[in-house]
Amino acid sequence: MRCCIYFADEKVREAFEALRDSQRGEERQLSALLDRAIDRIAENAFCGVQVPKYLIPKEYHQKYRPLHNLWKFNLSRKWRLMYTVASDGYTIAVIIEWLDRTEYDRRFGY
Repeated sequence: MRCCIYFADEKVREAFEALRDSQRGEERQLSALLDRAIDRIAENAFCGVQVPKYLIPKEYHQKYRPLHNLWKFNLSRKWRLMYTVASDGYTIAVIIEWLDRTEYDRRFGY
C-alpha cells in the first residue's frame, strides 16, 4: 500500500533539496541513499524498524508534538533515517531527520 511522504518541517525539506543540488561526492551519495529509502517507505511505510516508545527522544515529542510511533530506516552502515507514520484516511510517512551513526547513538543514548 503506497503512502504519501512529507517532511516534518521546512528546514528538513530544504536540507534534503540542498543535498540533491550538491556537487560534493559524499552529499550526492547520501542524497541517493535518501531517495532510495523514501521510495521504499512510499511503497511500505512499515519497512523500517520500529523504535520502542520509551526510546523516542523527548526533543522529538517537544518539536513534533507527541509522537505515537517512530521508525528507523538504515540508509547504510553510517546513516539512519528517522520517520513517523500517521493516518488521515490514508497512510502518511513524515521524515523527521537523517543522522550519522555517531549522532544517532548520542540522540538515543547508546
